[in-house]
Amino acid sequence: MLPLLPAPSPLRRRRGAWAGAARCAVEASGAWGGIVEDDLSELLQILPRDLQDNLQNEPRKDQLLEIILDLGRRPEARFLGDSGGQYLRDSEISQQELEEAQQAVGEFGGDNRAGIEGTLHRISAIRSRKGMVVGLTCRVGRAVTGHVDMVRDLLNYKESILFLGRPGVGKTTVMREIARVLADEFQKRVVIVDTSNEIGGDGDIPHAAIGGARRMQVPEPSMQHRVMIEAVENHMPEVVIVDEIGTEAEAQACRSIAERGVMLIGTAHGERLANIIKNPTLSDLIGGVETVTLGDDEARARRSQKSILERKAPPTFPFLIEMRERHYWVTHRTERSVDMLLNGKKPLVEMEKNMSQRELLVMN
Repeated sequence: MLPLLPAPSPLRRRRGAWAGAARCAVEASGAWGGIVEDDLSELLQILPRDLQDNLQNEPRKDQLLEIILDLGRRPEARFLGDSGGQYLRDSEISQQELEEAQQAVGEFGGDNRAGIEGTLHRISAIRSRKGMVVGLTCRVGRAVTGHVDMVRDLLNYKESILFLGRPGVGKTTVMREIARVLADEFQKRVVIVDTSNEIGGDGDIPHAAIGGARRMQVPEPSMQHRVMIEAVENHMPEVVIVDEIGTEAEAQACRSIAERGVMLIGTAHGERLANIIKNPTLSDLIGGVETVTLGDDEARARRSQKSILERKAPPTFPFLIEMRERHYWVTHRTERSVDMLLNGKKPLVEMEKNMSQRELLVMN
């Protein structure tokens, strides 16, 4: 049984070391499950004045996820826990309002993303075939403490960890806090490869939420794998943190980094470990999969077909965490779980359930 953890402290304060591994208590603040800082007013300033007023008076503004501005449609706000959105007014967004919002944001990168300097907010553009901005998604970025308490025991192993989850489940928020904890509390040399400036915020000076971690910006998303290798070769990190691993080149860069003895913390899109096993682009992260033909005797001994799937190599990430919801995570020992899934068995997992209810369950 795990000992109770100390309550998480505010940003930029140190916490005591953590030891052990099976039941945890964390301080929850509203829907986010930790201490929250968001700079929301900075994001609202790019909106039309009436929308600013509506959202400032919105009782659920601390649960605001994103604001949608689409040309010719009513502006919409989306909140944590809601399946739909909430219209902010009856009239539609005009071309002038979109242009004014775009001017307030400034220049968009090659991935059609931009930020607000000194904050963690992200603005993404939708363009017409002619390149004109016809929609904006304004996502609220928050620094939330407390999530690391769910995986602090894994950080003590000094093994690489891959976080898997659908968009919007909170992967980047967790990366940000892990960077701070590893740099400030574990005293590690941490380098963040921040492709869209989502972890460390926009601007050349990174947000205080990453603590003493260093941040390398990426000129173009297609160069992420090169910057990952550059981080290791030039800056001697003990830990490299990278968000949104999505290409074969990035998966190969991860393996190269891990083979040099550097701890990796990364994220990828998907809901289950099985999604990565079936994804030929990313399957190398969990060791890769190959078809093996068994001899007659071995097939009979295994009670299987002669042609089976097996893991090719040790996984790049010894631990994989499925972020099924913001406060509901399932932790796998990757090698064991992959082998069991390939053998048609249900994997044994360590399950961390519902942080907001201060409960962690372990299944072995």
